[in-house]
Amino acid sequence: MQFIKQLSQNEEGATAIEYGLIAALIALACIIAFVSLGLNLANIFNTISEALKR
Repeated sequence: MQFIKQLSQNEEGATAIEYGLIAALIALACIIAFVSLGLNLANIFNTISEALKR
């Protein structure tokens, strides 16, 4: 019974999970930003390429 009480009061695992979730959200935001930036760069280069062909 003492072991179960100690496990319920131990918050180290919860902190690790919270840090993992924060890291996952930051990684997701970075991926979305990089994909968006990449698509915008592709459009810019296509526009420049079309302008140079004329």
